[in-house]
Amino acid sequence: MAKIDDVLAGMRKNPQGVRFSDLSKVCEHFFGEARQLGTSHRVFRTPWPGDPRVNIQMGEGGKAKPYQVRQVLQAITKLKGVHDDQS
Repeated sequence: MAKIDDVLAGMRKNPQGVRFSDLSKVCEHFFGEARQLGTSHRVFRTPWPGDPRVNIQMGEGGKAKPYQVRQVLQAITKLKGVHDDQS
């Protein structure tokens, strides 16, 4: 879990400097296996109604797109809020 926490801290500090592979690992940790693999895109299902997915794609140099890093951080915050409400 320390690795995921380290990546999350880096994502919050610098959304522009996140490797796509690290963002993918974080999404797998929180949202499970991607529905789509094998391309530069990964689509992850989220547990809430509405638009229940997180979509990430590889940018230049193997980096994740910064706006998608921020979207993943928002989704993780929402996910933690949903789990806290159920406790």
